[in-house]
Amino acid sequence: MKILLADDDAQLLRAMRITLSARGYDVDVAHDGAEAIDAVANGHPDLVLLDLGMPKVEGVDVVRAVRAWSQVPIIVLSGRTDSVEKVEALDAGADDYVVKPFAMDELLARIRARSRQVPGAERSDSATVRIGEREVDFAAKTVRGGGEPVRLTPTEWRLLELFVQHPGTLLTRQMLLSDVWGPYHANDAGYLRLYVGQLRKKLEPVPAEPRHFINEPGLGYRFEP
Repeated sequence: MKILLADDDAQLLRAMRITLSARGYDVDVAHDGAEAIDAVANGHPDLVLLDLGMPKVEGVDVVRAVRAWSQVPIIVLSGRTDSVEKVEALDAGADDYVVKPFAMDELLARIRARSRQVPGAERSDSATVRIGEREVDFAAKTVRGGGEPVRLTPTEWRLLELFVQHPGTLLTRQMLLSDVWGPYHANDAGYLRLYVGQLRKKLEPVPAEPRHFINEPGLGYRFEP
């Protein structure tokens, strides 16, 4: 079993790598959030152990980025004990939250439990998604193909990630607004229309006749790959 250990604490990385390797796990390490995203996209780990407070990309944002294309189990290891931060990490897509310092036996049990719950065959580890003639790479944050280069804003990336995570599923306006802009914007439908319109302009072959970002009047939107 291959584990990605992402933490900016070099001493902890070294100790954890030795301990996990001694128990038969194949361990890769990442020292910051950007490395962690790249390691998931290219290394295809079976499980991720992730610190929240990392440089370059915060741990919660790593979880959101990875969840755009992969259901690899993610266990957060953090010294942050605030319940709000725990809820944020779990809502972003983390499978478990372990507070530092932790007992190694407990962590190993949680690793075994997560590895049983998500069979490898059911996970998608491809960081790229094809939308029409364009190929969207969530790890590299690039859009290729289909003529002129396309650049998405951070908000457009977040909205697109939500759509890709739920192909063919109706996503209500309230869900999209709350997840992208926060609960205080759950009724600001104008934001959503604007940004869905931008995604259509950038990714649809014919924006006026959308085939991928479908409006369900009065309800929300559905993404059809």
